[in-house]
Amino acid sequence: MFGFGKYNYEAFTKDMLEKDLETESFGGPEAGERAPDFEARTLDGDKVRLSDFEGEKNVVLTFGSATCPMTAGSLSGINDLQQEYDPDDVQFLFVYVREAHPGDELPAHSSMEEKVRAAELLRSEEEVDLPIIVDDVRGNIHRRYSRLPNPTFIIDKSGRVAFRCKWTQPDVVEKALDELLERQEERDVEHAIVNGGENSSMPLTYAMLYAHRALDRGGRKAKQDFRDALGVRGTLALAASRVAEPIALNPGKTLAGVALTGGVIAGAVYLGRQLRNRRFAARGPYRVHGGIRPSDTVGGDYEAVGI
Repeated sequence: MFGFGKYNYEAFTKDMLEKDLETESFGGPEAGERAPDFEARTLDGDKVRLSDFEGEKNVVLTFGSATCPMTAGSLSGINDLQQEYDPDDVQFLFVYVREAHPGDELPAHSSMEEKVRAAELLRSEEEVDLPIIVDDVRGNIHRRYSRLPNPTFIIDKSGRVAFRCKWTQPDVVEKALDELLERQEERDVEHAIVNGGENSSMPLTYAMLYAHRALDRGGRKAKQDFRDALGVRGTLALAASRVAEPIALNPGKTLAGVALTGGVIAGAVYLGRQLRNRRFAARGPYRVHGGIRPSDTVGGDYEAVGI
């Protein structure tokens, strides 16, 4: 999703969906380019400098927030990935950014104290094992890495981007990471562009399964803004995810519950596509092959915001 306004926007709005802002750009460093260095602290107080890993480890750098459905949908898988790889070869890091869907419970951040509390909430509720770096209120790290709600960048041992994923999908990240490690071992190199360098697909099921879970953290206003912005699609996504969440968290639920969830989700996806095609013609809020090139100017340029 793409929007217009200051970095910490107060509300997710319909205008953010209807602005004709789509370009062919992902934003942030491309595969093969050096990853912008940064220094920040984790929730546990540890200082992290990206360049310290250069020549030593590959880095999986994921961005997200407590009110982002895509973050909620991908974190468990990223947690699992961290357990699969040798920590001497791969360092996983999570960067906490602005709220994708600010509301009365989790409003737009106006201080580091607020942002730290939001990051702590995400860590607690999603049982995040990754070190969580809290970006500053102005989003200085996030701005250099596309401003998108939930991207992941794989940065190889040379300090360059080997792969980037517009919306974090653990299976996609795993495939790229496996290819990178294989090339490094076979060719004795630090840098390689893997899995085509980029994946821009959107996992719509995340929105359908996790919208209620994530937006509920934002509060009543976050959910209402989501409904107002997406119309029937937003209402159906919230309804579907409210039914699906306990089933997703407890796979042993009844077949009847699974069937109900599947029916609601299928209906939401179908109706959403029909409405999108009618209203937005060839483009629309779920068209995700385009992106937006971020500006370094604070506060007044087009910025990516998120579902």
